[in-house]
Amino acid sequence: MTKGEPPAVHVLWMNGGLGCDGDSVALTAATQPSIEEIVLGGLPGLPKIAMHWPLLDFECGPAGGVDSFIDWWYRADRGELDPFVLVVEGSVPDESTNSAGCWAGFGTDPATGQPISTTEWLDRLAPKATAVLAAGTCAGYGGIHAMAGNPTGAMGVPDHLGWDWKSKDGIPVVVVPGCPVQPDNLSETILHLLYQVAGNAPMIDLDEALRPRWLFETTVHEGCDRAGYYEQDDFARQFGSPKCLVKLGCWGQVVRCNVPKRGWINGIGGCPNVGGICIACTMPGFPDKFMPFMEHPLGGTTPAPAKTLNGTAIRVLRDVRSKAADPIIQ
Repeated sequence: MTKGEPPAVHVLWMNGGLGCDGDSVALTAATQPSIEEIVLGGLPGLPKIAMHWPLLDFECGPAGGVDSFIDWWYRADRGELDPFVLVVEGSVPDESTNSAGCWAGFGTDPATGQPISTTEWLDRLAPKATAVLAAGTCAGYGGIHAMAGNPTGAMGVPDHLGWDWKSKDGIPVVVVPGCPVQPDNLSETILHLLYQVAGNAPMIDLDEALRPRWLFETTVHEGCDRAGYYEQDDFARQFGSPKCLVKLGCWGQVVRCNVPKRGWINGIGGCPNVGGICIACTMPGFPDKFMPFMEHPLGGTTPAPAKTLNGTAIRVLRDVRSKAADPIIQ
């Protein structure tokens, strides 16, 4: 860093929670922007980035080694990294339920030689961070590990820090849910936070579930190419059909997620786009609140008579109109 150059923004990625690293893997597929564009400063107005991510950092090494990856966490704890963004992947266990050891840890305490729990790192670093980003539904809301009966008492970062918690710069916990997260949703949110740190973007706009509003303001149903079939009460009765999947258990009418419009990679893929039902993986309470899967969430009933009549009438009228307007099908 040359004299007068603004300090690098450090990104500390902690994947030591209860998780599968699926959100880290997903981020490698991001294209709008790609993680390479972010890390290498390939976008105008982006501050210099120092990313400490287990999937990327070539300085990864054992504690006490020449290039100790965990040393960046110690430095942040000592207040030597400012600004930095703390990214948390995986749910946060309740260590008070554990009689020995810890449910999840990240690195080793040099003084004791014992693992430092994920919870302790979060408590240490969150007050010093410019922003805290919960990547994926596990970190956001507890996810799979918060299912009933799990002995870890797993929870999301907002549950641990508090839903009204704000960083020293006044930024609430930012949650980008998904199981795993949609790659571009995560990279775009990281980009916004970095621009915000650099003073080139306004305060991030979050909804009531702490999700970026512009990414999660519409439902799956509103962006689904199958929605027209629902309007006409024309439902798929088995998988493989191009029609509306609500009768097969799709939760898209109530779930806030942009995957049907955005796709998965370069606009391709996404659950209903490839014939899969929406199982509500971006929602608080997933999965327990939305189980059992593969069953009609409205009770498996047939549409109400008035609604069926409406759908039938629409199909008949469209058929008449099509025949009148298109000589090929007359």
